[in-house]
Amino acid sequence: MAKPAIADTSSHEVKYPLHSGTHPLDPLTYAELEDAVRIIHASGHFHSDMRFVTITAKEPPRDLVRAYTPGTPYERLADVVISDGRARKTIEATVSLSQRRVFAIGPTRHQGQAPITPDEFVEVEIAAKMNNQVADALRKRGLDLSDRNLVCVDPWSAGYFGADEDPGNRVSRATFYLRKEADDMQYAHPIENLNALVDLYRKEVIKIEDAGAIPVPETQRNYDRRFFSKYRDDLKPLEISQPEGPSYKVNGWEVTWQRWKFRVGFTPREGLVLQDIRYDDVDKGRERPMIYRAAIVEMTVPYGDRIQTQWRKNAFDIGEYGVGVNTNSLTLGCDCLGEIYYFDFDFVNTAGEIESTPNAVCMHEEDDSILWKHTELRTCKVEVRRSRKLIISSIATVGNYEYGFYWILRQDGSIEVEVKAIGLMQTAAVAEGETTQFGVFVEDRCYAPNHQHFFCARLDMNLDGPRNQVVEIETVTDPMGPQNPHGNAFYTKSTVFKTELEARRSHKYETARTWVVQNPNSKNRMGTNVGYKLQPMEVAVPYWRPESEVARRAGYLDHHLWVTPYDPEERFPAGQYPNQNPGPDGLPVWTRKNRNIENTEIVVWYNFGHHHIPRLEDWPLMPVAKLGFMLKPVNFFDTAACMDVPPSQAKKGCSMADERGFSTNKISRLSKIQIRRKRLEEEAAKLDAARQRPTSGG
Repeated sequence: MAKPAIADTSSHEVKYPLHSGTHPLDPLTYAELEDAVRIIHASGHFHSDMRFVTITAKEPPRDLVRAYTPGTPYERLADVVISDGRARKTIEATVSLSQRRVFAIGPTRHQGQAPITPDEFVEVEIAAKMNNQVADALRKRGLDLSDRNLVCVDPWSAGYFGADEDPGNRVSRATFYLRKEADDMQYAHPIENLNALVDLYRKEVIKIEDAGAIPVPETQRNYDRRFFSKYRDDLKPLEISQPEGPSYKVNGWEVTWQRWKFRVGFTPREGLVLQDIRYDDVDKGRERPMIYRAAIVEMTVPYGDRIQTQWRKNAFDIGEYGVGVNTNSLTLGCDCLGEIYYFDFDFVNTAGEIESTPNAVCMHEEDDSILWKHTELRTCKVEVRRSRKLIISSIATVGNYEYGFYWILRQDGSIEVEVKAIGLMQTAAVAEGETTQFGVFVEDRCYAPNHQHFFCARLDMNLDGPRNQVVEIETVTDPMGPQNPHGNAFYTKSTVFKTELEARRSHKYETARTWVVQNPNSKNRMGTNVGYKLQPMEVAVPYWRPESEVARRAGYLDHHLWVTPYDPEERFPAGQYPNQNPGPDGLPVWTRKNRNIENTEIVVWYNFGHHHIPRLEDWPLMPVAKLGFMLKPVNFFDTAACMDVPPSQAKKGCSMADERGFSTNKISRLSKIQIRRKRLEEEAAKLDAARQRPTSGG
């Protein structure tokens, strides 16, 4: 299909109607999604063998957003991705909701396939279960197929593993497990050495891989509540109460809290997005921009086992499935606790119907222990402030794992990004007497393979304005010599990255290497550049061989840090469509241009990961594993940003009950110190007086 030219929408002075109640950065509303579907259907380009994959708001030009005030007319655009089963292609379209017409539509120019949809997950399972060759393979393993519901099929993205695979085919690879009963946990019973390749366009099995039957592990290990007859009985209720309500304010998708202001966004692919993050700096007397757009934009989960059912497992969960469309509806008292504000999310299903995920995003405040404290030993006076944080979170279920995404704002001006990995481990089986070095046995003949979880954060920086840069800070030991005779001195050296290739960097603990985003055009009161630094939590590197297929597809994980100049087309680090993408694509390709990244509009890409060597304690259901990073102000503020947080009221039973910090019923250590100090001061005063007293006689 021919692609009509896309209209120029760079100017915000557009004479089309404003969609009532929307901001240019808002997700598409339920009505706007319906309009987009109608416009596509009415265009004449849509036919019965097409299915919708995603419809999202097209990111508006930045000058439009910066100039926007409520009531300003602007053109509302939508990006549409369609899977065309007749042409066996991925179709992209741009729709103007303002003009009610399709601007452009046609096959994608990108490598790879569109994400696998939730409907296709179901279709893979049905196609595999109903296939005669699969039935024969299951019978060889002694399985009775009278109840096919006890056979479980996990659809996996197929990846790309060589020139014999046509990336134009839209396929999924099925792995098999067994349940002994309806609520049984299937990963205790892997059906080993069996895979099926399913054509997603035709919805049928096109290839069977059977490396030979081995018995299915029998031991049951369940977590469903009906399998438990007794729980701990010493857990007392824990209630969180805010009788005056929460401290944040919400206006549509905009939130203000403790000097912070930001907009919540959401997409079917990325899930939770924060936009236009700002901080009201009382010392400067103005609202300061920090980040234009922040999101987790890709994740890759490579498995480290070489057997048939495992070596192809290299899921790109965000690009191949989408965490937004797989987001949970959160439950008060279970997923979230306290005074909660929820954001709902609307999306389009493959049939073009609008579906909703209520409570897709949870927002709440939490006490966070001590913010700052000091006890002055001379006066015995204590000043302490308690910390409070605002958490914006969502949880997605992708296959066997849940992933919780938490963006945490703090009163000291820092931002924490935390990912919580939860859920069920994938498993494999061996024959009697066999062992493996690529995983940990959790039951007889059943093991969990070694694997990793990697996440990529895309930080579209706007630190005190659009022109930013990244500086690498390393700690250096001063050489022994006349200038450092005791060998204890060290200092830091800074390197400003000027081009993309310079900014391909990885962590180095030997030099305490860190990276600071700076604005060289904005100075603090001491005359140095304002900045924010990336502070890691868990740091991991991939253990695949550099010549492997997955290394070529996930080249964005070659480094922890990448920096690129802002380009609206460069959104995802493994490319627009990682699904069946042969690679290389994304960051490794873009950064070959070696463009300028000094004092310009930049995007910071940061990779962090969890190295998961399974434990028995992760079985049958894995307790949460936390990973992430922090963005901490480095000379961004002129003083500590949290000095104006008010003191808390002492509660009943506090051992420091009076205003001096003394206990009312016991002599505290502080009061003893004060008594000793007073005695010493009195003795010193007597000695001083004796020295000054005139002596008699000549």
